[in-house]
Amino acid sequence: MSVDLDHIQTTYAEADCLFSEVQVEAAIDRIAAEITEVLADTNPVLYTVMNGGLVFAGKLLTRLNFPLESSYLHATRYRNTINGGELDWKVPPEQNMEGRTVLIVDDILDEGLTLAAIIEFCNAQGAKEVLTAVLVNKLHDNKTLKSNFTGLNVEDRYLFGYGMDYQGYWRNAPCIFALKAE
Repeated sequence: MSVDLDHIQTTYAEADCLFSEVQVEAAIDRIAAEITEVLADTNPVLYTVMNGGLVFAGKLLTRLNFPLESSYLHATRYRNTINGGELDWKVPPEQNMEGRTVLIVDDILDEGLTLAAIIEFCNAQGAKEVLTAVLVNKLHDNKTLKSNFTGLNVEDRYLFGYGMDYQGYWRNAPCIFALKAE
């Protein structure tokens, strides 16, 4: 597969910066404080949804100064298509969550279908409660759920940076960008 790196670079150069690094880091500080207030005494297990949640979770974890277990899961509904189907576990959760509080950390809440399926799975495994933390919440009316902890609300545009990607690239972008408005 050949990648047009000039296109990838041009997309980045022309993108609209919606949230600066300072704004994103402040949102992560706020979410960490909220999570600490709610979960500090619960012995939670935190699951990062790969690959998008990696950057957010890494930054969030260092701000949670209480005992917790941390792991990851990788689930998709898309299997390289644009239409979601049944949940496909690439890497299922491994920690025993029976009777435990579970916190699912992800980069973005769009419609929430994948996150809802992950929550359903955790509940079926006996989790005491399942909470979610997302860095970005897209504002639109097609939601299946609401996150318990949300960093930033954003209009319904294609985003990248801070874990979110554009054609597999720019998860490492230091701000949250949207494709150039047409």
